[in-house]
Amino acid sequence: MANILRLASLSVFFFFIIYSPLFSNALSDCNGPCRDLNDCSGQLICIDGKCNDDPDVGTHTCRGSSPSPPTGNCQPSGSLQCQGQIYPTYKCSPPVTSSTKAKLTNNDFSQGGDGGGPSECDEQYHSNSERIVALSTGWYNGGSRCEKMIRIKASNGKSVTAKVVDECDSMRGCDEEHAYQPPCKNNIVDASDAVWSALELNKDVGIVDVTWSMA
Repeated sequence: MANILRLASLSVFFFFIIYSPLFSNALSDCNGPCRDLNDCSGQLICIDGKCNDDPDVGTHTCRGSSPSPPTGNCQPSGSLQCQGQIYPTYKCSPPVTSSTKAKLTNNDFSQGGDGGGPSECDEQYHSNSERIVALSTGWYNGGSRCEKMIRIKASNGKSVTAKVVDECDSMRGCDEEHAYQPPCKNNIVDASDAVWSALELNKDVGIVDVTWSMA
C-alpha cells in the first residue's frame, strides 16, 4: 500500500511540474506551438499556430521549415514593436465582397490631427467635414482605390458613401508620419467625423462594426 501511495504522489508531482504556468510560459523555438507573438523566442513570429521566421525581417533561423503560404486567410506578415508592445503587421486584408465586414474608426485628416502626414492619394490634408476614409493596407491595395467611392453600412441601418483618400497603414507605425500610432489592423475603415455623423454614430465609442462595399 505504501508503494502505491508513493507512486500516486510522484504522478501528481510530475503532472504539476509539466502543466504548471511556470513551464507553460516557456518560449517556443522553430515549429514550436504558439498562440501569439509573445510565445516565440528571438525574432520568430507565430504563424498558423507554429513559431517560424519573420518573412519581413529575413531571418533564416528555421532553415527549410517555412510554412506554406496561407490560403483564404490573411495572416500576419511580421511584427512591429511600439511603445513596449508588439503588434502584428499585415500586407493583406480580408477579401472584398458586396458586404465586407470591417471595424470603423475615427480619423482626423486635417493638418496637425491624429492622422499624421497628409493623405497618400493626393498628398493633401482634408477637412473633417468631408466624407472621406482611409483603408487598411490590403484594401488600399497600393492606391488602386484612391479617389474611389465606397458605401459603408452601420448596424443601425444607416449607410453613407465616402471617398478613399488615404491608407491606414497595416505595415508601419510608431513614427512621426503615422502620428506615433501603432500599425492599423487589417480590417479598418478609418473615417472622418462627417462619415460618423452621417451614420448617426458616436465617434467617442472609438470603434464600431460596419460593412462596406464599392459604391
